[in-house]
Amino acid sequence: MATFTVVVFSRPPIPQDVAYHHLADTRGAFGVANGLNVLSNVPFALVGIFGMATVTRRYRGEAEDHEARWSGPYVALFAGMALTALGSSYYHLAPDNARLVWDRLPMSIVCAGLLTVVLSACVGARVARRLFVPMLASAVASVVYWHWSEVHGAGDLRPYVLVQYGSLLAIAMMLALFRGRVRGERYLVAGLLAYGIAKAFEMADALVFAITRQAVSGHTIKHLIGAAALACIVAALKPRT
Repeated sequence: MATFTVVVFSRPPIPQDVAYHHLADTRGAFGVANGLNVLSNVPFALVGIFGMATVTRRYRGEAEDHEARWSGPYVALFAGMALTALGSSYYHLAPDNARLVWDRLPMSIVCAGLLTVVLSACVGARVARRLFVPMLASAVASVVYWHWSEVHGAGDLRPYVLVQYGSLLAIAMMLALFRGRVRGERYLVAGLLAYGIAKAFEMADALVFAITRQAVSGHTIKHLIGAAALACIVAALKPRT
């Protein structure tokens, strides 16, 4: 993790490439601008709501003591998922840097929540409880800092890159080093793999749009696979009989 941090910050500041906003599929659908890229966010809301319901049932049925009832990271995780649907939809209606911040803010909350959940299972609830608020604040601050830097003409994505990819790296390392300690480990691994596939479709946005003869773009598929990745997390936390 230290090496990854050094590698990220050894680079010069990384501004947001404006080409990122030029998505392949700009068609409207059902009266909605950039229709499929907007409407494909609905699964994020469904997964987030279902996740909150799952956690509520889990703690009601299994938790007896106050320590076990600590649900802060789960609330952040699933509320972040639901808010991602709103933020991403708002961004895709008219993509630009000003709207992108509302897409990235809830995703940073998801990263902090998931990292805390895995940290609690692998290392300990006490450590996770102490680190949760600092990690959540740092995740949100990375997006705020990026937006502030863009507004002042010196965009810098490095802290956000560290939060997003550093969190995923830390989670993957803990799952490898503490095998068997995490509830629903297979689902979490599947979720990480699905997220990697989703990012690949995002990068191949225009190519997928061309291959499918303009039926669907890579970015739309990215949303659907990304929601499936988050659904794997819900499955990992589902109470077992």
